[in-house]
Amino acid sequence: MTRTLPTLIGFAAILTWSVLALLSAAAGPVPPFQLTAMTFLLGGLVGAASWPFRPGAVASLRQPWQVWALGTAGLCIYHCAYFFAIQSAPPVEVSLIAYLWPLLIVVFAAFLPGERLKAHHVAGVALGLIGALVVITKGGSVGLAGGLRTGHVIALACAFIWSGYSVLSRRFGQVPTDVVAGYCLVTAAVAFVLHLALEPTVWPETALQWAAIVALGTIPLGVGFYLWDHGCKHGDIMILGAMSYAGPLFSVIVLLLAGYATFHWSVALACVLIVAGALIASKEMLRPRPAPPPAEAGARRAS
Repeated sequence: MTRTLPTLIGFAAILTWSVLALLSAAAGPVPPFQLTAMTFLLGGLVGAASWPFRPGAVASLRQPWQVWALGTAGLCIYHCAYFFAIQSAPPVEVSLIAYLWPLLIVVFAAFLPGERLKAHHVAGVALGLIGALVVITKGGSVGLAGGLRTGHVIALACAFIWSGYSVLSRRFGQVPTDVVAGYCLVTAAVAFVLHLALEPTVWPETALQWAAIVALGTIPLGVGFYLWDHGCKHGDIMILGAMSYAGPLFSVIVLLLAGYATFHWSVALACVLIVAGALIASKEMLRPRPAPPPAEAGARRAS
């Protein structure tokens, strides 16, 4: 049970990401790299805000280059690559390919010390994947309508980048979550350079757009990353992988509630599949095995 709370904290990150699409739409026509720079700067400041009150927090940024390389690849390279993929291939197809990352998390986590891939993990993540396919395609056919494009290859790379980042974070479990603020600030700087090189600058025009950007940077692209880092390092990584398929479902539900989308039967079906998959994958957390009787435990130690 010691991993239950960290797992739920990681799941809270998935909940924050459910408003990402809504807030991105409400932010207006801000170019993608400019939006990334603005929001990741805010995300970094969320973590840095507590540093003046915790003198040791800044010292936690002194980490080996491997830690910084992992964080930069996870946040910076993933999001920049994802934007390139969206611009060079149909967004639905990109989303389908990129959302292989929860499945890859479960597969890669099996190679971590102390982890073991079991049948219920595979069944749970498979149901979640089917549910994600249903909700993203609205129950339609799955395929690459225009043939294989560069964006599809980049989207596949995104799936490996985010799953690799999430699983390898476990290997650096002793690294404080404060370092995530540094990842966000580096991502903001890289996105700013790409913005200056590739895009025109377009500032938000209304208070609502500014509010959406502030919320985007502080919640899904701020608090969400800190929660995910803690969950991946200390929670059940395989259960988190299966639960991650709730992300696109929650996103669609939020868009429905906000009036940005219309209800479709695929949402209800996806809800059943994803919830069932998460419950199956989480059965050991929901129904932990009772501890063996003292006599039996002593016999095991003696053997």
